Amino acid sequence: MSSGIWLPIESNPTVMNSFLRKLGVPEEWEVNDVFGLDDDLLMMLPQPVLAILLLFPITDKYYEFAKEMEANPGEISDKVFYMKQTISNACGTVALLHSVANNVDTIKLKDGALKDFLAGSGDLSPEKRADVLEHDEAICKSHDDAAQEGQTMAPGRDDSVDYHFVSFVCVEGKLYELDGRKAGPIVKCATTKETFLKDAAKACKEYMARDPENINFNILALTAKME
Repeated sequence: MSSGIWLPIESNPTVMNSFLRKLGVPEEWEVNDVFGLDDDLLMMLPQPVLAILLLFPITDKYYEFAKEMEANPGEISDKVFYMKQTISNACGTVALLHSVANNVDTIKLKDGALKDFLAGSGDLSPEKRADVLEHDEAICKSHDDAAQEGQTMAPGRDDSVDYHFVSFVCVEGKLYELDGRKAGPIVKCATTKETFLKDAAKACKEYMARDPENINFNILALTAKME
C-alpha cells in the first residue's frame, strides 16, 4: 500500500520529464522552464503548449485568493479531469496528472501506469480518484524514483513543504485552474488553443499580484519537445 506522504518532486524539468517517461508519456511531449511572462519570452517555448504549471509559496494570501475563487468557480465542463490531493507532498504529481489527463486527445499515452490510472478512475469522483492514486503502487514508485533524481537532496517524507503547484489547461474553450487543494476546478476565462498561453500567463500574474513582495514563484510548461 502506498504511503499517504510522498517525497516532494523538484520543480525541475529533468526530474519531471523522468517522471512522465516512467508513467508512459511519449518523448515528443516534455516539461520546460518558462523564463518570463512577457510575450517575447513566452514565444520561446516549443509549440504547442498544452499546460502551464505554477509553483508558489503557501501563505495566507493563497488561502484568501482560494476562498474568493471557490465562491464563484464558474460552469465546469464534464470533460475536465479533476482530482483532489489527499497525499502530502504530491502537489507536483497532481499538477502533472491534471496537465496530461486533460490533453490525452493530443498526447497519445503509452501503455503504463498513467494510462491504467486514467482508465480506472475516469468515472470516479475527484475524491475517489485521490484514493485510487494514494493506493497506486506503480505511480508512487515512479514518483519517488524521480524525486530522488533531483539536483538537490529530496526532503524527507515528514518534512514540511511550504510550496504548492497548480495547473492551467484549456478544455472546451475555457481556461481552467486545477488545484487539488481547492473545492474543484476554477474557470478563469474563455480561451482558445491559440490564446491559451497568454491567458494562462495572465492567470499566473494574478497570483503574483496578490503577493508582490514574494519572488519565490516558478513556472513550467508542458510543451512539444524542444528541437
